[in-house]
Amino acid sequence: MSNRKLGEVREALTAAGMDLSYAYEDLVFLEHNGFILQFTEKENELLIHKNDEANEDELAPAITLLQQKAAELGLTMNVGGRYRLCQGDDETIQIEFC
Repeated sequence: MSNRKLGEVREALTAAGMDLSYAYEDLVFLEHNGFILQFTEKENELLIHKNDEANEDELAPAITLLQQKAAELGLTMNVGGRYRLCQGDDETIQIEFC
């Protein structure tokens, strides 16, 4: 796995007025649930996965701003796929990519 630049991601999020909630493995969860970030095998690239229930028109400006702030820090954030949150059998939350 590539070198994950979580500090730079946090900085880009802060500059875009967003907050990092939790990072696990290759995923970065934000305070809001409109999208999540995923590190890729490329050192400076992340994917933006949109919540299947989120309004596309409301997400677009936030994603564009985040991409701009990330680019200023040498990061590339490309739009990936969609995901949904599902309740697991043991009361955990599962992420299903669609």
